[in-house]
Amino acid sequence: MVHKQDDGGRLGAAEIGAELGERATLLQFSSAFCQPCRATRRTLAEVAGMVEGVAHVEIDAEDHLDLVRHLEVLRTPTVLVLDADGAVVRRACGQPRKADVIAALGAAVRD
Repeated sequence: MVHKQDDGGRLGAAEIGAELGERATLLQFSSAFCQPCRATRRTLAEVAGMVEGVAHVEIDAEDHLDLVRHLEVLRTPTVLVLDADGAVVRRACGQPRKADVIAALGAAVRD
């Protein structure tokens, strides 16, 4: 479920604290003691390394509460797939499977 597309709906380097990927960005919200966040970090970094032009950016949810509220992130890990323009095209809560991340990326770079 994707929210807040009509109020600016795009995220950029200023909001996430890192440059967007040329083709897509895997934006991960984590927290310090979240065990699934570690596994998610590994999965997303691996996929980003496999697909040219894709960046993986991890954000500490506790340090970015305004963004967490704006994007309605309710738990960690939450992963947002952003297209090249920073629009949220996919969203997942919990630890994603590698195949699902690759499929979501396919949708992001195609759109």
